[in-house]
Amino acid sequence: MALGSIQNSKSPVLCIGEEQPKNWFTELQVLKGHFDIVRFLVQIDDFRCASAGDDGLVLVWNIETGERLQELRGHSQQITAITTFTCNNEVTSHTSLITASSDRSLSLWDPDTGNRVQIISDLQSSVKCLLVLERLCLWVSGGEELCLWNKDFQLQCHRQNHSDTGITALIELPKNCIAAAMDKEIVIYRLTVSDSSVSVAEIRRLSDHQDQIRALININDGLFASGSHAGELVLWDAIDWNILAYEHILWEESQANTQTEIRLGAPKPSEMSIQHLTTNGKLILAAVGSGLYVYNVQTKAVVAYRKVAHDSNVLHTMLLSDSELMSCSEDGSVRIWEIQDLPLPAEPASPGFFGMWNFSRSNKQSGPPSKKVMDIPNIRMLELTGDLIGHSGAVQMFVSFKENGLVTCSTDHLLILWKNGERQSHLRSLALFQKLEKKGGL
Repeated sequence: MALGSIQNSKSPVLCIGEEQPKNWFTELQVLKGHFDIVRFLVQIDDFRCASAGDDGLVLVWNIETGERLQELRGHSQQITAITTFTCNNEVTSHTSLITASSDRSLSLWDPDTGNRVQIISDLQSSVKCLLVLERLCLWVSGGEELCLWNKDFQLQCHRQNHSDTGITALIELPKNCIAAAMDKEIVIYRLTVSDSSVSVAEIRRLSDHQDQIRALININDGLFASGSHAGELVLWDAIDWNILAYEHILWEESQANTQTEIRLGAPKPSEMSIQHLTTNGKLILAAVGSGLYVYNVQTKAVVAYRKVAHDSNVLHTMLLSDSELMSCSEDGSVRIWEIQDLPLPAEPASPGFFGMWNFSRSNKQSGPPSKKVMDIPNIRMLELTGDLIGHSGAVQMFVSFKENGLVTCSTDHLLILWKNGERQSHLRSLALFQKLEKKGGL
């Protein structure tokens, strides 16, 4: 389903045809400024976002107007991680940006002025992920080592890791704990904070995944989830770190009877790899190869799935509501989906695609439990309701500003700001009316 009727090639705003009634992103604006792959987007506040990528630049944008507000220059190589850091005091709250780069440095930026406030150079290795602990006014960097920093960029403590891949993802857990994804393991660290010092200690290793962990997310105060290259989706208790559910996602047609053991074939790793996880606290949306998979946390059951949602791997996802979701892909598209209360149609829906376990076991045991095949009642379908075509390269991720719009970034070096055309038309008419009224023209 292709979109894109450019009304005026000289205008930065393009209008899209009304072929998709449920898709309200009918106007787009191309944002230029990067000269290499744009991999990261982060929301600063209700009307600003920052973009970063392989050119080492960090650009700050006004998403109301599409104006480039700041250009943060300082890194000599690609950006490997970016996050916001908000430090609150009794009077004000200010949001800064922290960036990590392949040049083995970390920077703290003021997005209001574009100034680099702090810099840490000559790190032992590149930082792959960042985690802000706003409650403690601390932040963590992960790579070949785990480092804990205070708001003034002073190193509080660090721990060397002995994994070839290093730490690839970090999340905060209750009781001053941190979970770090490191190859096939999740390492649990505990922070001890006093008035004079901060220390971090490894207290547990969760070795239940059979392949490299690709995604790690918080679900709520009591749950977190991880996804692996082999299609394993695991739900964990955030307090005692026990497994609550283990789901193996296999895009595979099986002729086996649903009452017998499924003999697993050998699908391509990319077809079942979980590239991204997102959640709204009730549902988990997983990007699995080029497909999408929706899982209910409360019932521990599959809600809906689509084996082929894009032409290439899905790179980023978002749940817009309990019934709407969004995905972007290497194929250059951004798609909007609706979970419909209808039986899954012609697309094969063999229970052999899924194996699910609910169990408890001692912490000393490792590896997945023995598999039991189950029926999948009330499976729903994902209907495509919108297809946003504008990028000429893989869409890396997107950030939603709700009614104010959507921002996407791509390997084509561009950002695209997607808007509700009807709303924008109304806002322009209102602005014109106010302008004329002010001048006394009405």
